[in-house]
Amino acid sequence: MVEMRRRSLVVLGSAVGLGVVGAGVVAVFGGRGPAEADGRSRAGADARMARVLGAKQPERFVGIVVFDRRLRGRGVGGSVEALVEESRAVGGGDTVVGFGLGASLFGGAEARSPRQLRAMPSFAGDLLDPAQSHGDLLVRVAGEDADEVRTAVASVEAVAGKAGWVVRWGIDGFRAENRVEDGRGLARNPFHFTEGFGNPGTEREVADRAIVREGQGEPDWAVGGSYQVVRVVRFATELWDKDSVSEQERIMGRRRDGKWLDGTPTGEEPNFAADPKGRRTPLDSHVRLAAPDHRNPPPLVRRSYSYDRGGGDTGIIFNCYQRDLAKGFEAVQKRLAGEALAKYVLTTGGGYFFVPPPGDAWLDALAPA
Repeated sequence: MVEMRRRSLVVLGSAVGLGVVGAGVVAVFGGRGPAEADGRSRAGADARMARVLGAKQPERFVGIVVFDRRLRGRGVGGSVEALVEESRAVGGGDTVVGFGLGASLFGGAEARSPRQLRAMPSFAGDLLDPAQSHGDLLVRVAGEDADEVRTAVASVEAVAGKAGWVVRWGIDGFRAENRVEDGRGLARNPFHFTEGFGNPGTEREVADRAIVREGQGEPDWAVGGSYQVVRVVRFATELWDKDSVSEQERIMGRRRDGKWLDGTPTGEEPNFAADPKGRRTPLDSHVRLAAPDHRNPPPLVRRSYSYDRGGGDTGIIFNCYQRDLAKGFEAVQKRLAGEALAKYVLTTGGGYFFVPPPGDAWLDALAPA
């Protein structure tokens, strides 16, 4: 059993860690993750994990599907192994496939679960649909070709069904005008604004914000992983487009192209303290509430996609990674209560998940006690 795990996990490693080239899966991660002995191995694992979390240019298309276990009485580890083993043949071209673990996957085994992992709570303004939220296992499929991504998603769903999983919810996304500037992956959202300027520009900075470290009180197997937040946020685009561009920019706190309202160059940080009454950048603008001190940015990495389900249902698949949910996403979300943007957006689904680190120790954590 151990040898089978090691063979299968040469192609796994993390929640976004199956790289597929041609007809076969290539190794993205290897080794034992937290058990790696020297600093160079740790630095190498951090760099690989940072790339998986999007430190390079994020893929243009994504398909997210979340599964629940069909049979709750069975051991979880075996069914995950089966899914990983079968996933070797999934995908093609530049397609990337991987996994995120939901709190319910641990079945109440708190000692083995990541310390902060739980069902995502509702925040101010949320209207979460239970059928479109939470779940045992998230599978993320991403790539540069929409047809290849869709084909890979269908293959994963077929593999998952054979391995004892049922689909709970899913969504497809894309990144309009996807590109990299100064090391940051940028894209345009359905409100016509460019996103991604607040992300770190290097793999080291991504690792510092997103990767769980020793000393955080986490189970040993979780060190080197990352907490993932996914939120399906519907945009009231028809209402938004009735506002003038200048009003939209005041609500966001930036120009559509990412420039600061106070004239600070895009690549520099604004001094909000010099504008205490919000004459240049309104106090209730999105960026000012989300990151009031840009010299100390929120400790998270954002990698979001737009979606369009038709019938006016458009928005973003908000996706971010952090080492600490309370200090990362949750702190930002609480600050956003009362923002001017609130009447134009509605979060309808999503969940908290955990991106497992390189190695196979996380499979042991899922095995029955």
